[in-house]
Amino acid sequence: MSDKLSDDEAAGAPVKPTLKTIAELSGLAVPTVSRALNDAPDIGVRTKKLVREIADRIGYVPNRAGLRLRTGRTQVISLVISTEHEIMNHTARMISSIAGGLRGSQFHLNVTPYFPDEDPMKPVRYIVANRLADAVILNQTQPEDPRVAYLLEQGFPFATHGRTVWCDRHAYFDFDNEAYGRLAAERLIARGRRHITLLAPPLDQAYAQHMIAGATAAAEEVGAQLTVIEEASTNSPHEQIIDVITAHVRANRDTDGIVSSSASGAMAAVAALEAEGLRLGEDMDVCGKESLPILTLFRPQMIAIEEKVWEAGDFLARAAMQAILHPAKPPLQGLDIPTR
Repeated sequence: MSDKLSDDEAAGAPVKPTLKTIAELSGLAVPTVSRALNDAPDIGVRTKKLVREIADRIGYVPNRAGLRLRTGRTQVISLVISTEHEIMNHTARMISSIAGGLRGSQFHLNVTPYFPDEDPMKPVRYIVANRLADAVILNQTQPEDPRVAYLLEQGFPFATHGRTVWCDRHAYFDFDNEAYGRLAAERLIARGRRHITLLAPPLDQAYAQHMIAGATAAAEEVGAQLTVIEEASTNSPHEQIIDVITAHVRANRDTDGIVSSSASGAMAAVAALEAEGLRLGEDMDVCGKESLPILTLFRPQMIAIEEKVWEAGDFLARAAMQAILHPAKPPLQGLDIPTR
């Protein structure tokens, strides 16, 4: 392999690196370089690493317009994500983990946001109709999600963060929210709590129904009472959560435990309880789900259960790539089951 650059490059002339440039520097054939950059399975790991290192060093950027004409692919995977506040608390971590899962592959991540007052079908239709990506990743799935139905009908590669009624037919990664609901209720019950309130995700979401089912089952087994908040969700503004929890506790003085589907919702609940003069760990216990170890730093008395958002993003990246490159294979499916 030669590390010498051309005379024009040495002189500082604006020469755009090409596959031929990489081939000359690596001592490989141009087709081999091309296949290495496209992560072809018949190219060895060391060869791929060498080619990518040279490509990065010389600033090689593939001609995506030409690539699309030749292959029909964009080498883009689009994460379609809502801008709702609670979802946005996970956004940076999810983007980072998906990007990490794509690192070293031929694919790049594009983020397509949509606002709560917009039709969530709009960005998905736009991507598919204009072939702006090779696959999409969705979150906040509903049991009969119209986006999933549309993508299945179109035969367009995708993966979801969450399950649907058609999840046997598509790639997904999900946190087992039914197990979380059960475990959270059991942790509160173990502390002697028998009048538990659940601050859930939006009730039309599949994972909200899973969480309610798990918490309800745990409460029924010991004769405890479970109440689901309907006036707010963990996607609501914190001020609304505080107001709703405050009103609920005032109207239901026997409430002694709260389960939240998010860390921020749990912290808002604690703020409401403390403003009412209730003592955490004595008068009331609160359990929350977190992707970062923050709840017990905020209040040591809190019960925290981990959700592995990093693992989810990495898995979804691999699931989306398989859906593109190996559509005949069974879809990748994963489940994060929380433990004590």
